[in-house]
Amino acid sequence: MKALTWHGKSDIRCESVPDPKIEHGRDAIIRVTACAICGSDLHLFDGVMPQMKSGDVLGHETMGEVVEVGPDNKKLKVGDRVVVPFTISCGECFFCKNGFFSGCERSNRDAEKAEKLWGHSPAGLFGYSHLLGGYAGGQAEYMRVPYADVGPIKVPDGLTDEQVLFLSDIFPTGFMAADFCELKGGETVAIWGCGPVGQFAIKSAFMLGAERVIAIDTVPERLEMARASGAITIDFRADDVYDRIQDLTSGRGADACIDAVGTEPDTASGFHAVVDRVKVATFMGTDRPHVLRQAIHCCRNFGIVSVVGVYGGLLDKIPMGSAVNRGLTFRMAQTPVQRYLPQLLGRIEKGEIDPTFVITHRATLEEGPELYKTFRDKQDGCIKVVMKP
Repeated sequence: MKALTWHGKSDIRCESVPDPKIEHGRDAIIRVTACAICGSDLHLFDGVMPQMKSGDVLGHETMGEVVEVGPDNKKLKVGDRVVVPFTISCGECFFCKNGFFSGCERSNRDAEKAEKLWGHSPAGLFGYSHLLGGYAGGQAEYMRVPYADVGPIKVPDGLTDEQVLFLSDIFPTGFMAADFCELKGGETVAIWGCGPVGQFAIKSAFMLGAERVIAIDTVPERLEMARASGAITIDFRADDVYDRIQDLTSGRGADACIDAVGTEPDTASGFHAVVDRVKVATFMGTDRPHVLRQAIHCCRNFGIVSVVGVYGGLLDKIPMGSAVNRGLTFRMAQTPVQRYLPQLLGRIEKGEIDPTFVITHRATLEEGPELYKTFRDKQDGCIKVVMKP
């Protein structure tokens, strides 16, 4: 089959790889009908995530049609249309039973490597390094789905692939970012990053009762999309973000701040941003937390900082004095997708949101390697790429 594979920094190829096979009784094989390039994939493209191996199949936003099921899988049958969460979860361990599916104790086949870096291992992920299980991803014609009687959600016939594809990751992640803000109605939420996750965080914040959303970015197309969703926008290259948020909130600060950027704010400016780049370049640091620092300073006393941007290692010069003395609450996670799937599918069916609004580019797998570059470099108005093998 054809698949997008990783061969080093900035080297993504579309090539032939072996077809997946049933390995365990609860497995399923799906024929991929739609997949997407995620902002998190750019961390792999840029060589930021460790433990990638040449030839690894990429992709963790995937849906398709079931073509084979294992003998112990009683949930799925051949012909079912399903969306596959990017988190792989057994459904039986302590964390899965408590709804924390992304903390699954069983699904990461490389748990010992993760424990050395993080103390404990999270769940395995599709297409995201041998630190997180080394599972082949879904930017391919076919994909093996472990624990397929727990993860995938069946898609109603009346919905298109593009309407439901983003249930695999970015819609639940953006929704979780807003859910973490504990909105009761009338709040002001500031969101750093107007990429796909940030766009869904904007929509979700309004759905959950925010009165105002302030969206921070510098890419014109992203800012325009945020405005179309009702957000007030700040171009951080044109305005001082802290001063603008102070002005908009009469000096109080935002009730909640969402970091939807993470470790690679490649357009961040200022002294600390330069220091971050130098430390990463000289192997004195692993992540560049410029956005997180700014979010802490812009959050009101006893507000909430919600972190859904990807960080991989150690952060430097985080203003913990500000956070502790002003009573901030931090919420963060890899998204336990299965926890959110039923309600978000319901919102799509009711017409509360049409997730296709974020799609700017449609392509084939063969066009994928070039579109990785287009997406990374923010060219051609590219915000979200959907591929159909």
